[in-house]
Amino acid sequence: MVRFWSVKAARTLLTLWFVVTFAFIVLRVSGDPVQSLLGPDATIEEIAQFREAWGLDRPLPEQYLRYVVQMASGEFGTSYRDGRPVTEIIAERVPWTVLLGLSAYAVAILAGVPAGIVAALRRGSALDRLVMSFAVFGFALPNFFLGILLILLFSLTLQWLPSSGTGSILHLLMPAATLGVYTAGTLARFTRSAMLEVLDKPYMRAAAAKGAPPLYRVLRHALPNAAIPIVTVIGLNLGALVGGAVVVETVFAWPGIGRLLVTAVTSRDLAVVQALVLLVAVTMVAANLAVDLLYGLLDPRIRTAR
Repeated sequence: MVRFWSVKAARTLLTLWFVVTFAFIVLRVSGDPVQSLLGPDATIEEIAQFREAWGLDRPLPEQYLRYVVQMASGEFGTSYRDGRPVTEIIAERVPWTVLLGLSAYAVAILAGVPAGIVAALRRGSALDRLVMSFAVFGFALPNFFLGILLILLFSLTLQWLPSSGTGSILHLLMPAATLGVYTAGTLARFTRSAMLEVLDKPYMRAAAAKGAPPLYRVLRHALPNAAIPIVTVIGLNLGALVGGAVVVETVFAWPGIGRLLVTAVTSRDLAVVQALVLLVAVTMVAANLAVDLLYGLLDPRIRTAR
């Protein structure tokens, strides 16, 4: 067990180091941020002063070393555009993205898992085909296109919901639905497959022979044994939610880190982009670790193997 978690920790640190290094290199070789920030009318003296003030005139190895040391100590620098600490800027946006992400997760789990269970229990029926059709529709439709469709229908045509911004729960409904539909479709398909594998197991037939009610058999015997692939999909799709948030927050003008990332990339605000890339990487690593822990809770044999 100790060796297992030691290897996990080493891989986690290596992954984060790779992400930090990759972000630094790509942002430096993709163009000069000074011209984007100061504009085409900036003089040579202004450009030189800006480079010196932000340390951009120093050699790349020195910039990289300072960048890594700052990251390791929890210092993410100052925004080139706003002049405020990066942590302060991100802290203002994180609650909005967390709210949107949790709402989208709720939509995905509450819609995807029951739909997959129903499809498995009615395998080959018209209901099964209908559920799977909606599942394919969900993960095949791009987020931005679905968001625009929802705006056209519920905001412009029916005028039931606001098209953008924040202020009430009504503002949250369309972004959460748009972001959660993809994961719901994926969850429905994986839940159906996992349930079909366990429904014909001997212990399911034994439970039926003992007279256990159908709902009890599904919730007590089938679903726990099908939970590992479902948990895997939920954990891995956290990345899809974070990545999709960039598009969804832009479409609905939602003030989260996804929209902040788009703004920072557009304005070449390197400090903000670097911190956000690291934040996304940490989120993914944490999700994978949480999935590993849940494996051990759901199946004691995994704990024994470790």
